[in-house]
Amino acid sequence: MLVLNCSMKLQMLEKMLRLSFPESLKVYGAVMNINRGNPFRKEVVVDSWPDFKALITRPQKENEMDDLDHYTNAHAVFYKELQAYQELLENTNAINWGQIFQIQGLQDGICEISRTVALSKQVDVKTSSFQMVIHSDPDMLPDVRLQMDPKLTLAYLDISHASLLSKTWSRGGNPRSQKYLANLICNFPSVCVLGDKGYPLSWSLTDQFAIMIHVYTLPEHRRKGYSRLVATTLAKKLHSHGFPAQGNVLETNIPSITSLLKSMNAQFLPCPFFRVIHTSFRFLAKSHL
Repeated sequence: MLVLNCSMKLQMLEKMLRLSFPESLKVYGAVMNINRGNPFRKEVVVDSWPDFKALITRPQKENEMDDLDHYTNAHAVFYKELQAYQELLENTNAINWGQIFQIQGLQDGICEISRTVALSKQVDVKTSSFQMVIHSDPDMLPDVRLQMDPKLTLAYLDISHASLLSKTWSRGGNPRSQKYLANLICNFPSVCVLGDKGYPLSWSLTDQFAIMIHVYTLPEHRRKGYSRLVATTLAKKLHSHGFPAQGNVLETNIPSITSLLKSMNAQFLPCPFFRVIHTSFRFLAKSHL
């Protein structure tokens, strides 16, 4: 196991990961952020270098502060050989199994290996699957000039908006999610439509893996084109900074959001996105989510 902390190797890794799209997109976004200031204090672990067979991005050891915060304790993974990934996951120097953490990736073996390894470590796993979408060509994004009420403003999210975002997020509604969203707002691109009192009506933001998340419009302001406006504006912003514009949709929500994605010329990727939350048995009785 090796921790890549050499800037030249990390730049090389970024280029190497492009050759394995779309399966490597999650780790690619994390590595891009590491190479551009590393605002979320991540690091890369590989089984070997340069001919790695498995890779994990994880929080830096010295920045592990809350063992119950699975939002921040998030890992992205990519493997070329499943056995190499399992061996890396089993390594206690690679993963802190004493905390609640999540693993994200776009390969089928991720869930299977998590279940196998977690059983021996007395850890519960919960899996979710999503459909990944990407806006691969910025020139294909629609022109979203919208005749908005002059009292409304297209702006960035502010840290003061984190409470509202947490309450409306399907994974939120608790102090840790609010803190996590506040950190995202402070460190990564976001877009929102502000009302005349400075209150967000519609928004989207970017997570630690350079994924567009939480595209949301307050119910009383829907069917006005705001979701399309903020999502397209954010996608163009990501492209302008060299990032892929990508997002994920819970499979049960695909029917309700298909029209929006089609209007943005988004492409569904052939590989699903998996999120696996790992919780030690000793934490299961506690209120942590």
